[in-house]
Amino acid sequence: MPILYNTGDWFTLGHGNTYRKIELYNMEWPPDTDLENMIVCAAPYGGPMAIVKDFRKFVKVTGSTKPIIRIFTASGHLISSINWNSGNLLSMGWSECEELICVQDDGLVLIYDMFGVYQHTFSMGQEAKDTKVIDAKIFPSGSGTGVAVMTTNFRVFLVNSVKEPKNRQLPEMPKSIADPNCWDIVTEERNTFALVSRDREIFRLHQGDSVCMLQNITMQSDYKMIIMMAVSFNQRDLALYTNSGHIWMGSSNLKTKYCEFDTGRSERPKQIAWCVDVENSRQSDALIVTYSSLLLVIGVSGDSNAYTYDPAIFLIPEMDCVRVLTNGCHEMIQKIPKSVTNIFAINSQQSSSFLFEAHKKFREKSHQSDEYLCLIKDTLEQAVAECIEAAGYEFDPETQKSLIKAAYFGKAFCASHNPDKYNLMCRILRVLNSIRHAKIGIPLTYRQFDHLKPNVILDRLVFRKHYALAIQIAKHLKLPESRILEHWALHKVTYDKHDEDVARKIAEKFRNPIALGVSFCTIARKAQEIGRTKLAIMLLDQEPKASARVPLLLKLGENKKALLSATHSGDTDLVYMVLLQLKETTQLADFQMTVRSFPIAQNLFKKYCQQYNVSALKDIFTQEDDFASQAEFTLREGFAEMAGLEMVLSITANAYKKAHRDVEAELCEEGRKLMKQQKVFSEKYSKSFYGLSLHETVKQLLTLGDLKTAEKIRNEYKVPDKRYWWLRIQVMSENYQWDELEKFSKIKKSPIGYEPFVEVCIKQKNSNEAKKYLSKCREEKKVKWYIRAGLSKEAALVAFELKDLQNLYIIHMNASKINDRQLINTVENYINQLSPKK
Repeated sequence: MPILYNTGDWFTLGHGNTYRKIELYNMEWPPDTDLENMIVCAAPYGGPMAIVKDFRKFVKVTGSTKPIIRIFTASGHLISSINWNSGNLLSMGWSECEELICVQDDGLVLIYDMFGVYQHTFSMGQEAKDTKVIDAKIFPSGSGTGVAVMTTNFRVFLVNSVKEPKNRQLPEMPKSIADPNCWDIVTEERNTFALVSRDREIFRLHQGDSVCMLQNITMQSDYKMIIMMAVSFNQRDLALYTNSGHIWMGSSNLKTKYCEFDTGRSERPKQIAWCVDVENSRQSDALIVTYSSLLLVIGVSGDSNAYTYDPAIFLIPEMDCVRVLTNGCHEMIQKIPKSVTNIFAINSQQSSSFLFEAHKKFREKSHQSDEYLCLIKDTLEQAVAECIEAAGYEFDPETQKSLIKAAYFGKAFCASHNPDKYNLMCRILRVLNSIRHAKIGIPLTYRQFDHLKPNVILDRLVFRKHYALAIQIAKHLKLPESRILEHWALHKVTYDKHDEDVARKIAEKFRNPIALGVSFCTIARKAQEIGRTKLAIMLLDQEPKASARVPLLLKLGENKKALLSATHSGDTDLVYMVLLQLKETTQLADFQMTVRSFPIAQNLFKKYCQQYNVSALKDIFTQEDDFASQAEFTLREGFAEMAGLEMVLSITANAYKKAHRDVEAELCEEGRKLMKQQKVFSEKYSKSFYGLSLHETVKQLLTLGDLKTAEKIRNEYKVPDKRYWWLRIQVMSENYQWDELEKFSKIKKSPIGYEPFVEVCIKQKNSNEAKKYLSKCREEKKVKWYIRAGLSKEAALVAFELKDLQNLYIIHMNASKINDRQLINTVENYINQLSPKK
């Protein structure tokens, strides 16, 4: 079935290998730009292009003789310029992070970003510096982007990663009078090696080997030397161009030969590059060779196709295509994906082609639409999926729409079609069309987009300062906007010099920072790094998280704000962090004045000092004229060392007086007075009284039998009668002075009752003495004390007399435990008499 649709630039190389040429942009270079006299270095994945005058050509120079490196987008818009003021520029390349790598002949490697801002420099080693570099290669490696150089004595040195440059020397080639003709770098997973051609010989220089290896290839054509070589983007294929115009194409390990091709041309080509198949099939790879006005596309089957161009053709290898840059246009040569071929190929019998035609007929309101659908009713799902996939590979928006509409039309007839892939492709196509626009100039293919992932695309847009587009894409793909907003804010902080305006705009964008996942602290830290302290403080005032805000405030020297934020947060750990850092970084007087303004912080610091630095705590009390706290502090110190307690009490009393705490002052004076008396007692009785409490002092005197002195102390310090009586009976019981105890009980009515008399007797296990006082106990307590004295019979009788059934039951239970039948019977008799009659 013939479908002539968008196939004008298609051509075939071998059976089933169809290629096409797509125009990406019409280039409008600045007037003084002639690519024929330029060196062009373009980053992969639609990255920027660096252009500088070719120092190997003798051309008329106007203005400065120093090179000027100009960096353009893929659509030809100038991004930046670098006035080269360093050494002799030898080679250029781009890193995976879109940084421009410049190699000098002295072995120095200088790295710039796409805006011409210098990043860093490293050297390829002292030997490269001394012997000079004649050529350099920038290559992808397992560690990122690497650099390899060849010196004038044909030694090769390489660095596998420009981020962490570790210089390695490759094995030396055998000595010869012939010089190397060409060389290239091949990366296999984590292994990197160089292929160097000298006349007909090819040497493999592998890092880690002590000697190089001679590689053999079989060529039917006669040649004297290999003058050019090229490794494919995926490091899988190798092309060798000989002086006779014959090309050897095979695997990069030189073990497999695909074909030989005779170009029939004697001049040296400008450039050779591999066009790799998007489906990753070796049989579909092709080699592109450029001459001054000719571009030759050669398939691995030996077929070829030629295009004529005006002079100046530059090839930019990509993972799934090759971009062709000229003075007038920017094009792409690509192996057509299978899904596109199935739909648009002439006489295609694939279901996706029928679906596309069915939709076309449907729009024409033709009955043939139903006929086409009937032909593919069993494979309709596959046809829909192929139309969706093919839309992703197209660059023309109208073709994309036609394919997407055909898929939409077809999925309406699928019973259980999952629309996720359709919806995702629609989103991706909108993104791809946006970034391919000439103002943006990133001509990514669908396969490249899928390889890089949306987050990398967003990062690249953000780095180019396309913030609005990046945010729209993030929303469209349902990705977080935090990194975009933060990068935008960092840019505002760096380049906008109006602090209030910047802080206001950032605050408006970051209205809900927690929900957005952004932090004012990150932006404030950048402001602080570039010396915009005022702006940093204004931004930190907007930060909702105290734990993030406080450390940076301290770094900015805003101690009071940091302490205020910490105290308002209620986080004691955060307050302690601020206090300890302030203590270390500020003068003591300033620290104390700052802390005094924040009661919570001051109380926490006092607590800290109480545990770790008591002298500092005393200084705080003195500075604040806190006499009550001074008194308490002095008193605690005095108790720690009893020897000086008398003097301490005097000082403490004075402090309490200054604090108008008269009761405490009086107690301290009485304590000091008592201690003086204790010294006398200690000397008099040769027994230590010093440091005893008033209670223990009186008890000690009573124990020694000095009743007169005990009475005197009692009256002097107004010891209550109840306490004094307790002391008397306790001392007499401990000394077994039972007669004295009885006499004492009869002096006057006991202020503490007679239960204590019973208690001290029981304590000394003297039940007979206890009986003397049991009768005098209070009625409600009497049974309890009889039981405690072990007088169960008497307790039962008293309980019966008092009609106390509850205690009778308790006595009965105790008697049952010891199996006292007589007591049990007696108690049961009492209980029966007191129990109400039925």
